[in-house]
Amino acid sequence: MGTVGVPATGATGRTTVQKVAMAIGAVFVLVGLLGFIPGVTTNYDQLAFIGHHSTALLLGIFQVSILHNIVHILIGVAGLALARTPAGARNYLIWGGVVYLVLWLYGLVIGHDSAANFVPVNMADNWLHLFLGAGMVVLGLLLGRHERTDVRHA
Repeated sequence: MGTVGVPATGATGRTTVQKVAMAIGAVFVLVGLLGFIPGVTTNYDQLAFIGHHSTALLLGIFQVSILHNIVHILIGVAGLALARTPAGARNYLIWGGVVYLVLWLYGLVIGHDSAANFVPVNMADNWLHLFLGAGMVVLGLLLGRHERTDVRHA
């Protein structure tokens, strides 16, 4: 007899969509933690809890605050948790990507020097949110399907 429609898994027993969601989640946790490290974050002494007044820059490029770093860590933890199942991993990638696309639009609409920029974001963040959002949605849609089927005949 054979099995049809079994998602491809590696040596770990995880599907590709799970591995990708775990990797993205881990990167988000790492980025959130790096936002708290002086040197990796320039103007670290200007790191505010919330708002556009935080002039700290992760890697000297991306505007961050304590809240921004915490959000990255939480999004990463969500990815690690949801990657336990293929459906959870797929949902994390798709809906997490949608959230990042909404953040991209939000960053384009608000004034970067306004109170509405409470996370905060700058133009580099906006471009990153576009690429992250689009990439996560595409990965979720492509990898979340039946990746590959193993057809085994006895």
